[in-house]
Parts: sequence; C-alpha cells; structure tokens
Amino acid sequence: MSVRTPVSTYRLQLGADLTFDDVASLTASLAHRGVTDLYLSPILTAAPGSTHGYDVVDHSRISEVLGGRAGLERMVAAAREHDLGVIVDVVPNHMAVPTPASHNRQLWSLLEHGPHSPFASWFDVDFSDDAQVLMPVLGRRVGAAMAAGEITVRTLDEPEHHLTPERPVLCYYEHRFPIREGTEHLPLPDLLERQHYRLAYWRVADEELNYRRFFDVGSLVAVRVERPEVFEATHALLLELMEAGLVDGLRIDHPDGLANPGEYLRRLHEATGGRWIVAEKILEPDEDVPGDWPVAGTTGYDAAWRINQVLTDPAGALPLGGLLSELTGDVVGTLDRVVAEAKREIATGSLYAEVHRLASLIAELCHDDVRLRDHTLRAITECVTELVVACDRYRAYVVPDRPLAAADAALVQGWAREAAEELEPERLETLDVVTDLVLGREVGSAGRQHEARRDEVIVRFQQVCGAVTAKGVEDTAFYRWTHLTSLCEVGGAPGRFAVGPDVLHAWAARAQAHHPLTMTAGSTHDAKRGEDVRARIGVLSELGEAWVEHVHRLRALTEDIRPADLDGRTENLLWQTLAGVWTEDGPITTERLNGYLIKAAREAKEWTAWTAQDREREEALTGFVDALLTREDVTALMGDWVERTREPVRVATLGAKALQLMLPGVADVYQGTETTGVNLVDPDNRRPVDHDHLSAMLARLDGGATPHDLSSEKLRLTTALLRLRRRHASALVGADAGYQPLPTSTTHALAFARGPAAAPAVVTVLTRLPVLLRSTGGWGEHSVVLPEGRWRCAVTGRRCDGGPVMLAELLATSPVAVLERDDEEH
Repeated sequence: MSVRTPVSTYRLQLGADLTFDDVASLTASLAHRGVTDLYLSPILTAAPGSTHGYDVVDHSRISEVLGGRAGLERMVAAAREHDLGVIVDVVPNHMAVPTPASHNRQLWSLLEHGPHSPFASWFDVDFSDDAQVLMPVLGRRVGAAMAAGEITVRTLDEPEHHLTPERPVLCYYEHRFPIREGTEHLPLPDLLERQHYRLAYWRVADEELNYRRFFDVGSLVAVRVERPEVFEATHALLLELMEAGLVDGLRIDHPDGLANPGEYLRRLHEATGGRWIVAEKILEPDEDVPGDWPVAGTTGYDAAWRINQVLTDPAGALPLGGLLSELTGDVVGTLDRVVAEAKREIATGSLYAEVHRLASLIAELCHDDVRLRDHTLRAITECVTELVVACDRYRAYVVPDRPLAAADAALVQGWAREAAEELEPERLETLDVVTDLVLGREVGSAGRQHEARRDEVIVRFQQVCGAVTAKGVEDTAFYRWTHLTSLCEVGGAPGRFAVGPDVLHAWAARAQAHHPLTMTAGSTHDAKRGEDVRARIGVLSELGEAWVEHVHRLRALTEDIRPADLDGRTENLLWQTLAGVWTEDGPITTERLNGYLIKAAREAKEWTAWTAQDREREEALTGFVDALLTREDVTALMGDWVERTREPVRVATLGAKALQLMLPGVADVYQGTETTGVNLVDPDNRRPVDHDHLSAMLARLDGGATPHDLSSEKLRLTTALLRLRRRHASALVGADAGYQPLPTSTTHALAFARGPAAAPAVVTVLTRLPVLLRSTGGWGEHSVVLPEGRWRCAVTGRRCDGGPVMLAELLATSPVAVLERDDEEH
C-alpha cells in the first residue's frame, strides 16, 4: 500500500442528505478551496435512521443509505480527478443494538444462541451463572408489560428487517428478538425465562446491565476487538478498501474504550502498511500520546483548547467569577469539586452497573483467596468508586503480563491517595488491595498474580475509568461549570481559563518534534459549540466588567418574564450562549436555542435529566426564551452588544482560524467552518451546508471583490491559507517542517515561522486581546522581527522585507497576517 499524508482535511458529515454522490459533486469545489483530503464520517452500515454513522450494525457492507460500494467508488473517482485523498472514520469500540435487533446479525445470533453463538466472542457479555443478556427496552416493568399484552410471539414477513415467516419472533412494539429454538410454543412467562436474553424495564440498565456499553448508552454494545477473529471480521472491508486504493487514512473513534488500545493500534498500523492514522485521544494538559501508539497523533482537541485559551484574557476571570457566584453560587477555583461530584454521581448512577461488575469481580477474587477474604463487596465497591472518581484522565495504560511502567504506577497510586481522603480509615486496607489488583501487583496468596480474572480486573478498571470520566466531566461537569462556557469543550481545560503565548509555543514545538502529522481542529462533530460561537463567548473575557453590567441589564429587563425557579447555572449558560449566537443578523431561531438549552440542562442532570425530565420547568425555560427573543428592549440591548464587540469578535474569529490552520499538523476544516457559522452541539452542528452559496462567495472574492463582512473575510482567509498549505506542504506538515516562535515587543502579537529553521517558508502574525491593546493606545511602536528575506502576504499579496517590521503596518487592514517567502526575489 502506498502511504499518503494529508495536508489539510475537510470533515464531511455523511447521511441521507449528504451521500457519496453528493460529495462527488463537491470535489471540484473543495479542491478549489485548497483542501487536499476528504475526511468522512463512518461509511459502514449503521442502525436504521442513524443520523451520524457511529452506530454500526454491519462491518461487511458499506451503507446503502450513503450509496453503497458503487457510490463510494464514484465518489473516490471524482476525488482522484482533483488529487483529493480520502480519510475514513472507524468505530472499533462498539456496535449498535438497533431497533429491531435483526439488523445486527452478530448480536441477533448472540441473543438466539447465547454463549454457543459463533459470535459470542464479539461481545463483552457476562454469561456466568446462566445469566441472560439484559435487553432494557421496556417502557415499564416486565410484569406490567406482559399483563398489558405488549410482549407477543408473532410470525412476521419483514424483509426490510431481515425477518422471514419461517421462524416466529418475540415482539415488543417496534422491537424484534429471536426465540431460542424449541421454546417458541411455551407459555410466555416460561418462554421469557428460557431465552438467552432478558427483556427488562429500561431503568434496570443502570443497575444490572451485564454487557459493556459505549459509556452509558445501552443501545451501543461494546465489541471485543482485542480478539484476533473480531479484529479481522470488523476491519476486513476497511482494509480491503485501503488495499484497493479507495481509502488513504483512518481516524479512530475512542480507542481508550478498548481493552488494549496500544495493541489494537499496532495491529492496525501493521495491517494498513503504516498508513496515516490519528486517534481520538483526549489528553490532559500534562499528558502525552502514549509512546507505544504508532499513530500520527490525535484528532486535535489538544490544539483546539490551547488556541481558544491563548485568545482568552486572564483579566476576565475575576469579574466573570463574580457573576458566576452571583447567579450560581459556584466559586472560582472549585471546578475540581464540581468534577468530583459529577463523576461520583455517574459512578453511583448511570454507570453503577459497570462499577458494580468490576467490584464484584474483585470481591470474587478476594473470596477465593483466604488471605483476602475479609474484604467485603461493600468495602470494595466504595474503594473502586472513589478510585475511579479520583482518576484525573481517561485511563492509565497498564497491560496484563507486561512489566508495570513506573509512570502508570505513580499515576494510579496518586489516585489512591486522593481516594483515601474520601474513605473511612477502616476502608484503607481494602483500598490498598484494590490498588494493587488494578496495577497487576501480587497481593494476597503468592503465585496468583497472572490469573485470568486478575488480568480482567486490570483491563476492566481502565475501561470503567474512561467511561466515568467521559460522562462525568464532559457530559456533566462541563455543562454545570459556567465561569466562561467557551472553555468547557470536549478535551478542554477550563480550570486554566487562559494561557499565554509561551504556553502555545511550547506545545507547538513539542507537537512538531513528536507528532508532526497530528491533526489540528477548530470544530468537530462532537464539539459543544462551534469555533465561531466559542470565539464570541471568549470575547467576554476581554470585556468582563461590561458583560457583568450587560447581564444585570438583561435581568432587569426580563424580570417580569423570567421563571422564579430558573436554575442559576442554566441562566448563566443562557446569557453567555446569547452572546455566542447573536450576530449582526440577530439571534438564531428559538427552536435551535431551546433545543440546545434543554439538551444542556438534561446533560447537567441537576433539575432535569434525560432519564428524569421535568417537563414543567423545561416548558417554563423554553417559554422564557420564546418571550425573551421577541422583546424589543432585549433585541436593542443585544444589538448594542454585537456592535460593541464587532472588532474583538473579528480578531478572535480570524486569529483562531489562522492558528488552527498554521500550527504544526494536518489542519482539519469541519464542514462549513471556512466561513462564519453559529453552530451549537449536535445535532445542531450537523445541519446541511450550503456549498453553492460558499462557492459563489468564493468566486466573487477570487474575482477581486473585497470582503464585505466577517463571513466573507473568514472565507477569504481560510481558502488563502488552505491553498498556501498546499503550496508549502513540506514546510507545514511532516518531520522536516519546523516551528520557530518569532520575537515581538508586545504579548498582544503572537508570531511564529514554519519550515526549516535556516530558511523558514511561512510566517504567521496575529493579534490577541485587542480590547486591552486599544485601551493602551494600539500598536504604537511595537514590532515583530521577521526572518530575513522578502515576504508576501498570502491573503492580500502585499510585500514586505524581513527584519523588524512595525505591527501597525503589518496588521493595518487585518488582525492576521500570514506571509510566504516571496519567490519573485529569486
């Protein structure tokens, strides 16, 4: 296989409204914008009605909804005409439990034949003690469902669901389940008892689920891709597509959920012949990609938060913190407590089944070892819970039968010390045993260190840590913490609030040295807010006191319509969201804003939740928003804010995009973000993009038109930089591409050069924190020192000489200048 390295990718969210043929029709336009590779959401067959593709049901077929194999080949042929590569998203961790289940033939076989199914090894199911696979699909308890006649045995002819009349099936509304051979004529209670699965009330899943899920999503069952036969079956088609030259690289979804991510990635690296592969790895600020992962890098969350926070003003922390306390009662500096509370709620709530399964396994080990027998299930459960809560990242990387790395040992022991502070002294001996077991150390009777069940403890603990962290931090705490909501992003670090240029430079230099082919991202399909919404909210940090006054005026104007019991965190989120989505054209629709706020409130799980919806208070919130957006006084006040922040928003929007496109790595552009957009969390960020409109805008700009607004200015900048990347690929991507910070006389300018240190080919200079800059008199005599030579602006074509250059001249017409070495001097 030939290895292709992308220079820039364009993320496309495929679906019924964006098929392979639709993408084929866009290839010329995307290539014209400077894109070098298409980056596709999952292409394999997903559950019926899937809107995202991450709920795969068949690894052996390309989605017919997207156009099937023939459609993919047509799309690739069109891409190759314009020298575009193709990157595909891969989901190795889980499959869907679809409705009906017959769409997943491996799962159907498991449900029909239980541990005797040829696919039993695919799934992480506990079949001990004749256990049944829990299917928590009932809307009420099973006895009530049976009494109401909702569960029936029927013979169906539903070819669209792969069901034929030869065998009866068990039906519950739209759900279908196989019936174990020989039990179809039994009375219903006996029939249910004899199946390899158990139909149950949906709330049972949090407490008794006996298969590993994707986080707490019962409709996504984990796949044991660590087993060779499962890896081969689930990756055969993708590898064949790569062998056939139809796919050039892979993006790996959530590898931390796997039993052994490093081993999986090494196997994939070998199977693909070393193709470009990036992993969706969320890194803490002090964490690096594991050194034994043969990947190009991450999918860019680590770049995104640093870009965001280098453009955030640290001076805003205090006034915004005061407003935070006023509205919510939260205090700056207590985010860690909010995170711990959220993780503990998840570990004892929606993911209790996973924690209990791990604790029960440890309890069995202790019961079978006379030296450990006095450690009870209750004590073990408390220790496991607190150890998981103390975990400050997705997981450690302890591998059974391999020497324990000192770094992993220190990491887990640190968590144990934190856990000890939450436990009664009587529990500390049990905590020591649990800690030794999850680290694979010998504890209890000698000679039992490498038993299969002990190995399972090591693996399962790390998988539980990742699930609790994901659900507790990003899907709970980050919806509760409203100090500055633009910081609460997937993979973000809101505890830091802001970082200086030196921090960004240090990270960029390290990325260039260790993972020069990593991905940089501004927006993703998982983002809680699009990059432009984050930029608008981030500007609040530069106008903290003014924003506090603005919110007070908004509250005074809306006192007569604001619900008396409006949650403070929800209110603070609402006001900041308004700042993020209110543009010169006004706010987004009430439907979109309310959809976001309700989702955010349910994710926060305080006064309403997905599993305990408070319809009355939700309706009060949406009614408030409906009234809010129709008030002329509110509209006038928000219009004033938009005008006041016009220039800082412009600076932040263009600066963030320039950084994302010019920092080390492969730059990804999420669909539509080459221009400004007001996108919130999914499904809002999966709305169709008007590519015809974008192409028309770009044609005018290419024809010499001057940008007339921020949207067209961002489009001009993005396309100019994508085209620049294509011209100077070797200076921007790869081991030979360099990164050198450039000296400036003020921290309001951030500058760096790319390319070999002796002869840089590209320079980026951008403005940061313009409100403070303006208050101190502007650029004045401040300068940047450019590398020697002659330089030309990639956007305007304007030329300048190297050496000291006045920032007032360089940035006279734009807050961003990206320069390339002027070939005409040669």
